Amino acid sequence: MKQIILIVTVFLISEAGYTQTADEYFKRGSEKANIEDYIGAIADYTNAISIDPLNAIYYCYRGNAETGMQNYIEAIADYTKAIEINPKYAEAYINRGNAKVILLDYRGAIIDYTETIKIDPNNAQAYSNRGIVKITINQKESGCLDLSKAGELGLAFAYDAIQEYCK
Repeated sequence: MKQIILIVTVFLISEAGYTQTADEYFKRGSEKANIEDYIGAIADYTNAISIDPLNAIYYCYRGNAETGMQNYIEAIADYTKAIEINPKYAEAYINRGNAKVILLDYRGAIIDYTETIKIDPNNAQAYSNRGIVKITINQKESGCLDLSKAGELGLAFAYDAIQEYCK
């Protein structure tokens, strides 16, 4: 009986001293985001950020979860923070651009897609997104060139968009 009490006591003491790491919160948040539990994901990403506030990835993924909740202003704030921490974080720029499109900030989106392309010149999605936005704001020729570049980089959708918007 004393052994059982000792084992339980050791277990409880070790559990009481255990705290989750930022990466553990991040992984759990990602699992929740994958099943579209965005509220839970945001909570876990926020916990990860509170432990490691200089990790740009945590802000970007929280922004993705905010986007899943259609909280685009909050998402943009998180993407912006990720960019402040890591100005070469292409994923944060393209995601911020996507959120700006939803809020009809087309010029802001073009700036973000352009920055993505500066960082990652082979990012077909950034060319495609920028092309569609340019066409939306009546910059058809430039937009079609972007779609063509996206197609050259392997994005098959771009050729369908060219057929629809550039002929």
